[in-house]
Amino acid sequence: QVQLVESGGGLVQAGGSLRLSCAASGSTLSINVVGWYRQDPGKQRELVATVTKDGSTNYADSVKGRFTISRDDAKNTVSLQMNSLKPEDTSVYYCYVGWRFWSIKKDFWGKGTLVTVSS
Repeated sequence: QVQLVESGGGLVQAGGSLRLSCAASGSTLSINVVGWYRQDPGKQRELVATVTKDGSTNYADSVKGRFTISRDDAKNTVSLQMNSLKPEDTSVYYCYVGWRFWSIKKDFWGKGTLVTVSS
């Protein structure tokens, strides 16, 4: 199993930047896809960005060109650099890990960190 701890959330003005970080522990050698999702009250949790073990990235259209995801497997961390933040980026951000051991696949989620962007 994998345990995830997020950090870096907070309050920032529109146009500013923030960097989220997620530290993983446990069976980290079996981690495949890692990424960030966000969810507002009453809405579906949506993908923000993911990166695979081979470095392939995927971004939501709304954050392309503004956010950058990166992973450091030596340190078992995944980060999300958020630039040019907009009020609509305000949300609870969740760290995501896709774990695979042979044919067994599992999803792991952090508890979430709040990002608030003021206008």
